[in-house]
Amino acid sequence: MYLGIDDTDSREGMCTTYVGLVSILNLIEDGYYIIGYPRLVRLNPNIPWKTRGNGAVAIRFGRGAGERIKIGTYKGEDIYAYSREKKGSPRFRLEEFADHISGLFVVEDENTNPGIVFSEKKLREFLYWRAVRSVVELEEVETLLINSKAEYLKFKLGRGIIGAAASIAWRARRKTYEVLTYSRESDRYVSHESAIALDTLFPTTFDNYDYQNEYLAIKPNSHTPVLFGIRGTVPDDLLKAVETVESSPYEAFLIYETNQASDDHLVRKKIRDVRPYESVILRGRVLSKPRRIPGGHVIFKIGDSTGSIECAAYEPTKQFRNVVNSLVPGDTVEVYGGVRGDPLTVNLEKIFIEHAPPYRLKIANPRCPVCGRRMESIGRNRGYRCRRCGTRAGESEAEYAVVVRNIEGFHEVPVIARRHLSRPLKLMELRKQ
Repeated sequence: MYLGIDDTDSREGMCTTYVGLVSILNLIEDGYYIIGYPRLVRLNPNIPWKTRGNGAVAIRFGRGAGERIKIGTYKGEDIYAYSREKKGSPRFRLEEFADHISGLFVVEDENTNPGIVFSEKKLREFLYWRAVRSVVELEEVETLLINSKAEYLKFKLGRGIIGAAASIAWRARRKTYEVLTYSRESDRYVSHESAIALDTLFPTTFDNYDYQNEYLAIKPNSHTPVLFGIRGTVPDDLLKAVETVESSPYEAFLIYETNQASDDHLVRKKIRDVRPYESVILRGRVLSKPRRIPGGHVIFKIGDSTGSIECAAYEPTKQFRNVVNSLVPGDTVEVYGGVRGDPLTVNLEKIFIEHAPPYRLKIANPRCPVCGRRMESIGRNRGYRCRRCGTRAGESEAEYAVVVRNIEGFHEVPVIARRHLSRPLKLMELRKQ
């Protein structure tokens, strides 16, 4: 059996993964077994009405069999799941279960519209791909759930059933893991030094610390029950890693299987086919010299055979903007990012610079061969003239320097600006090995 929960984040301090933890504790108390790791499924990051991380939770439960897997602790007691499920499922009443947890998320927050979905079978996979790559309508999901004989509960507008259903539909074709620790105390200290040490002690973890920006990435900035979270590719390493972090006490931790760092949101397209709220991969030539606009954002335009579109490295991407600033018209690039705005703009997550050859940069007007003075420009591409004696010179006679950039290859935004779904280059390189 599958249980999906979404849209429970709020400014009051709740988050969906904590609701997932409480749900697991309630299911175990009611005599059910957890099957496999609970799932944290991030959805389309471009949706304007999303909650903080736009993440839904799915839990598989029923009768357990096979290997026991440690997935967390609560107040010193270990939480286990079974690797597989016995045939036959115990009776489950969604309304009774909702009574246990609804007090956590029915809050006076206009942006929070929780939903719970229960299904005895996995939902169709296309729903996950729709929810992670485009906009899904509430009515469409309700129809799918009814046709699938799934049960659901809506609170307020109930938009959360979209993510809840999509989390059940995820097939985990590309996955990572995250261990999350929870504390409801106001004292919320996490050591920078112990987070930095994770990179050396546990190479299978990633995005722990942003060295250039001195940013502690494992600790949330928002008001949430999560004290810190460590991401990685090996769950056993996360069980060890969580014990090495120096922090305030926490009451529980839980390991989630997740689609974070998967790039599942990205779709390769031609520019003419780009639509708002998508995440795309576009290949083209740089058409305009990058320009800095108020706020520190850097904008440039690329084009392919079907059209052109602007790309943006926003201020939060910090030093990534230096790479973007090095582009010149004619370079060949592949851009990765979310589409927002009017006109449409690609908010860069990564860029692959395929071809960026050396170019000549004018550093000074030519000197007059007769009197030695610097000549003045007559006009764009019209050459030069000496103000004193009238001698003329062509554009090619100006003084130039050859600029070699050495920027070809992949570049990514720093950890401080990384989206949950964006696959770090570290993992891309590991996959090639």
